[in-house]
Amino acid sequence: MAEKSAFQVEIAELIVESLHLEDVSASEIDPDEPLFGEGLGLDSIDALELSLEISQRYNYTIRSDDPEIHKIFGSLRTLTEAIEANRGG
Repeated sequence: MAEKSAFQVEIAELIVESLHLEDVSASEIDPDEPLFGEGLGLDSIDALELSLEISQRYNYTIRSDDPEIHKIFGSLRTLTEAIEANRGG
């Protein structure tokens, strides 16, 4: 497993807490593992819930019609990079 930055750890904890994941801990989320499908196994409802939480905490809205949405939610690494690049103050 690749080393996680402090912000990646924070977002991994957010994923586990906001989605009430009982079978995985934040420390088990690999930064490069897919979040959906074969990876962590999240689904579209999880994406909506996670998007809402990110919007509230980081003032960054991930729109469902964003052409980059699959890339943004591709992995913990791509998600944290998108939040860091776009979050409001």
